[in-house]
Amino acid sequence: MLVLKSSGIDLSKSETRTIIGFSLIYSILVLVILGVITFLYYQFKKDLMLQDKRQTLQNYSNDQISSLKELHINIDKSNIYPRDDKFNSAIFDSSKKLIFTTLAMNDVNLDEVIYLKDGYIHLIKEPESYYLGSKYVIVEIPDDNIWFIKIKYKMIFWFFIAFSILLFIGYFIAKLFLRPMRKSIEILDRFIKDTTHELNTPIAAILSNIQMIDKNNIDEKLAKKINRIEIGAKTISNIYEDLTFISLNNQIISNNERLNISDILKQRVDFFKSIANSKKIEFQMEIEENIFIVCDAKKLSKLIDNILSNAIKYNKFQGSIKVSLKKGLLVIEDSGKGLSKTDLKSLFTRYKRFDKSVGGFGIGLNIVSMIAKEYGFKIDVISKVNVGTRIKIKWQD
Repeated sequence: MLVLKSSGIDLSKSETRTIIGFSLIYSILVLVILGVITFLYYQFKKDLMLQDKRQTLQNYSNDQISSLKELHINIDKSNIYPRDDKFNSAIFDSSKKLIFTTLAMNDVNLDEVIYLKDGYIHLIKEPESYYLGSKYVIVEIPDDNIWFIKIKYKMIFWFFIAFSILLFIGYFIAKLFLRPMRKSIEILDRFIKDTTHELNTPIAAILSNIQMIDKNNIDEKLAKKINRIEIGAKTISNIYEDLTFISLNNQIISNNERLNISDILKQRVDFFKSIANSKKIEFQMEIEENIFIVCDAKKLSKLIDNILSNAIKYNKFQGSIKVSLKKGLLVIEDSGKGLSKTDLKSLFTRYKRFDKSVGGFGIGLNIVSMIAKEYGFKIDVISKVNVGTRIKIKWQD
């Protein structure tokens, strides 16, 4: 009998994973959107600042052009380039080659009219005449950065306020979308539990009645029919046990005790012999007597059952299964289809099926992995396509 910690299904882990995944994607999207908005706001404020500075720079450029004009006229009297403490300047010819400069930043974009770069504001103006051969006159002043200081903390503050609000909204959107999913999973979970519970009684009745039949006193034809019923009932029984384990595992209290795994292994092999016989699969047994292990009896049986079930299911007709047991080591090896190295990596993944022509839900070896993890068993799997698979279970004695 299964002992439960509590009733109902616990979806908190899957919900948490879903919410975290959604929150990460949502957060990245929100950060991108807010980043774009912040950048556009910064550009807007920068353009406003440039417009405020434009008139001052226009006046400076006009003064510089006047000075260039005067120097151009009186070049024979003076050849000193006009300078001003309020701004830096430079002149370029029609080929955009530098003639003279006092600029702090010599990397000038002559295709712009006014722009901010590396802490300096540049204005480019074309004089009416080519004074001193100049096609472009550039004036430069340092950016006092006051405008940016004013908006910097405001941008940071509103960015985090908006991000927090949108993140809070996103969390509730995720919860809202998960609600119908949670209901559906709860309904499905109740259905599986109810169905498996209803299946248990008739399956147990079929198997117990079959075991009571004296097959020596019935004809061969009827014995074959009863054998097929027994195989079907055992297959359904194993599926029932798997579904029950998956749906109730988080609520099952393990009843650990010192078990004779040698006896349990023989019993489980006997249970599967009728199924193996239907494919003419031969068991080869090398089981040492009185090997003990501390484990829950049902979980140990389930671990053995699922490995044996897979060894039969994926075995070839007239194949073999070698079962060996010694102190601290259980080995089950089949002569079946085998697995590629790629498939081997996802062998214990839940719902993973490598051959859909064979029945099952893809949960058997996932259960094996869960039980092994709970008890600290080490699982080693060696498999080769068209040769077979060997599963080793090791434990500390």
